[in-house]
Amino acid sequence: MKRLRIEHATGFAYQGDVSASYNEARMLPGSTDSQFVLSSALEIDPSTSVNQYVDYFGTRVAAFDVLSPHAELKITARSLVEVRPRPIEHVDATWDKLGKEVSRSLETVEQLGQSHRTKPHPEVAEIARSIAGQHDHPGRAAHAIAAAIGDAVEYMHGITGVHSTASEAWEARKGVCQDIAHITLGALREVGIPARYVSGYLHPKANAEVGQAVAGESHAWVEWFAGDWQGFDPTNNIEIGDRHVLVGRGRDYNDVPPLRGVYAGPFKSHLHVKVTITREA
Repeated sequence: MKRLRIEHATGFAYQGDVSASYNEARMLPGSTDSQFVLSSALEIDPSTSVNQYVDYFGTRVAAFDVLSPHAELKITARSLVEVRPRPIEHVDATWDKLGKEVSRSLETVEQLGQSHRTKPHPEVAEIARSIAGQHDHPGRAAHAIAAAIGDAVEYMHGITGVHSTASEAWEARKGVCQDIAHITLGALREVGIPARYVSGYLHPKANAEVGQAVAGESHAWVEWFAGDWQGFDPTNNIEIGDRHVLVGRGRDYNDVPPLRGVYAGPFKSHLHVKVTITREA
């Protein structure tokens, strides 16, 4: 088990004063069966009132408006979280049994449909079907599919953008964690395995010293349902460990962006992001 301190500073800089902005932040983790939030707080500048709630998918949301002129909006999320590993535990389920279980729950049914972001490239669909055909158990098939996608796509900044689709990233065979998660989701859903997008943070150093602050970034991975929900990080081809801090879940990135907003004004905006992660124990 690790204790991680996370500071996520982000916001918008405008080219002049905007008259108002309306925003949602999904930057604070919640406690689960594998992580415990010791403290969490959101600091907003300019100061304003915040409406906090949990959205449909169980993600903590802070909604706030800034109704006075401002040239910059700064949000800083600070969290201290204890995390334990979440190794994959394959459930001995057949494809027929999975199909029956999936149809009984809205939670699984709604994670089967493809979105514009996840719709798989024909080559990805063929890879998924081929791997699924080699396994009698959907959980093991899901693991093999996710690992195959992780092997096939190179992690690289600057090739894709925040609005890129899984198909576009596959054609480049390059992308960031968001792209690799979207490709994996499309592949899993193609063969009838419910899968959801997970946003959070990953400490980049497996053996970081206690007290050492390192530069991090938001991260994304996937969870699939094959009798039970299991997580996997296809970008790094690793199981979910005590360096992963979960913030939100959804159908794709559109459900869990760290910060989204609209503003009133003629100016362009620039998004800035800085994440610092420190191992405390």
